[in-house]
Amino acid sequence: MDFFRTMAIAASGLRAQAGRMRVISENVANADSTPTAPGGDPYRRKIVTFRSEFDRALGARLVELGRVSLDRSAFQLKHEPGHPAADANGNVKYPNVNPIIEMTDMRDAQRSYEANVNVIGATRRMIQRTIDILKA
Repeated sequence: MDFFRTMAIAASGLRAQAGRMRVISENVANADSTPTAPGGDPYRRKIVTFRSEFDRALGARLVELGRVSLDRSAFQLKHEPGHPAADANGNVKYPNVNPIIEMTDMRDAQRSYEANVNVIGATRRMIQRTIDILKA
C-alpha cells in the first residue's frame, strides 16, 4: 500500500470539502439579503461541483473543487410595499437560498471532511507502526 498516495488523495478531499463549506457559508450569510435597487435581483445561491484530476507524479486520481455555478431556481417573493427594494407591485425578491438545504449540505461536507481526516490519521498510525516494527 502506498501511504503517501493515500494521504494525498485524502488531502485533496479535505481541500475540496473546505471549498464546498466556504461556498455554503456564503449562501447562508446571504440568505436574507435583498436587492440594492427596487425590483432588482438579490443574491443568487451558488452550487459547487467537483472534478477528478489525475496526478501523474502520484499516479492517482485526486478530487478538486470544480466550477461554482449559480442556482437558477426562482427567487422568493414577499409582499412588502414599504421596503426600499420593493418593485412597483410592492414585492421584494429574496435569495433562492433555503437554510435547511444549506445546513444539510454543510453537515454532509463536514462528514466528508471528517472522513478524510480519519483516513489521514489511520494512515499516519500505520506508518508509525511500520516504523516501530522496522526498529524492533
